[in-house]
Amino acid sequence: MLVSKIIESKQIRDIVSVKPGDSILSVAQTLAARRIGAVVVSTDGVTVEGILSERDIVKAIGTRGVGSVDLKVRDLMTSTVKSCAPGDTALSAIEMMSEGRFRHMPVLEDGKLVGLISIGDVVKARISEIQAENSALTDMISNTW
Repeated sequence: MLVSKIIESKQIRDIVSVKPGDSILSVAQTLAARRIGAVVVSTDGVTVEGILSERDIVKAIGTRGVGSVDLKVRDLMTSTVKSCAPGDTALSAIEMMSEGRFRHMPVLEDGKLVGLISIGDVVKARISEIQAENSALTDMISNTW
């Protein structure tokens, strides 16, 4: 399965982005309200400057204290972001995410943001793919007997 199919199958396809100068508190509120785990950091909504996850915020609060909510996105975001392309496979995406130990990955096409996938999205797609293969094999075996 391709990453483009994962994006198409998502119930919510809009990409939530924030600006580097936004407050951590406002991002935490956005994450909670939208029930999402990460936001893309982008000044223009097209170019990825970083990514900020709930894990980044919790880590900052745990190490720096509750004053972390007054910091800016640029202070906590991951600026070296791994991404994938719509034509990449789900298997390559999950391998990259597992090796890098991150749960969200921007999808870029010609350097422009076209989607954001989570490890949950990729696992769900792989399970569907495996179930379809299993069903096809079961049908093939049943028809040969």
